[in-house]
Amino acid sequence: MLSDRRSFLEKMSRIGALSLLPAAGAQAAEMQPAAAEKNHFVAGPYLQNMGSNEVTIMWITHKNCFSWVEYGAGTYTSKREFGYNNGLIEANNRINKITLTDLKPGTEHKYKIVSTEVLGYKGSKVEFGETIASPMYGFKTWPQNEDEFKMVVFNDIHDRPQIIPQLLYRHGYTGNAKDYDFVVFNGDCFDWVTEEQQMVDHLIKPSVDIFATEFPFLLTQGNHECRGSFSRHIPEYYAYPDSKYYFAFTRGPVRFVVLDSGEDKTDDSVEYGGLSAFDRYREVQKKWLEREIESPDFKKADFRVVLIHISPYHSGDWHGTMHCRALFGPVLNKAKIDLQISGHTHRYMTHEPDADHNWPIVIGGGPLEGKRTLIKLHATRKQLDLKMIRDDGELVGKFLIPKKGK
Repeated sequence: MLSDRRSFLEKMSRIGALSLLPAAGAQAAEMQPAAAEKNHFVAGPYLQNMGSNEVTIMWITHKNCFSWVEYGAGTYTSKREFGYNNGLIEANNRINKITLTDLKPGTEHKYKIVSTEVLGYKGSKVEFGETIASPMYGFKTWPQNEDEFKMVVFNDIHDRPQIIPQLLYRHGYTGNAKDYDFVVFNGDCFDWVTEEQQMVDHLIKPSVDIFATEFPFLLTQGNHECRGSFSRHIPEYYAYPDSKYYFAFTRGPVRFVVLDSGEDKTDDSVEYGGLSAFDRYREVQKKWLEREIESPDFKKADFRVVLIHISPYHSGDWHGTMHCRALFGPVLNKAKIDLQISGHTHRYMTHEPDADHNWPIVIGGGPLEGKRTLIKLHATRKQLDLKMIRDDGELVGKFLIPKKGK
């Protein structure tokens, strides 16, 4: 990590600008065919699904490999972990997703990633090539029953990766101390998802360069993540519980419920060639949500926060919005959640509880300068302190939500 945030911001802004020029990348690929390049780490490592006793470490290699993580508590890396499926160790793949389990809560850990190229097979014999390894990195598992944490939320970046360093370095710190323990990208990080390199350049690599080797992030699906020829491959590059975009998890005093609002258009819209089933998908989520709000983890939490890209309220009257309202609205009113954080409209707003929804709603801004926002949430056992900060530093929304009496 670099202490000089200003110089790093300038560097990342230049990188972000270059990454928006696909022609340069195409010319480089033509000059040096992929087959002639030596194996290297394309992106990573980046942390996903952290808990008090586990974390998933991901990275992408240039060529197919057998990969593993060397790790340990404190300063030693005496343990080694690999992925396996149905008795076979994961190998001959590029996208690595390795989960470390039985970790000690609230503890510093060191780790590095290692990949050995798989050249091919001759019968039952595997031919291996060069081994590459990363520098040593570190992370700290979440403490059990922790009393507070901090997080930040981006939304609607729309293929502008320079927004990540700009907002984080301007508004994600107090002095040199980070104001976040994890990061949420609340949908529409891309316009149309067309290739792996787009995800690497516009989300994964900027996150890795700034924080993701040490702090986890999650990507919720926005309606633009549903679009493009590569959209169905997105889940391969991130770690989701049960491989679903909707899930729940507990961090300290907060139970987070992550919902997937899906596409805002109807399933028969011509843009998708009849290959959408979001109405059915949202109906399945509703049934899951009804079970979640009756779960012990939900009921015993001090606070309940919903993350969803398209807000069921205050987001216009497109089909997806109205369907979310009809399905999720009554369940969330029954659940009496404490807060909802959304995006989609590109107009930053805060909405107090009203006759339609009995919880406060925060909607982040859009991708254009002067409209970009960073949402910061500081959760303690006593209160949720939310601030929404515009890119110029102006405070454009806030909520201070005390714990409700049981």
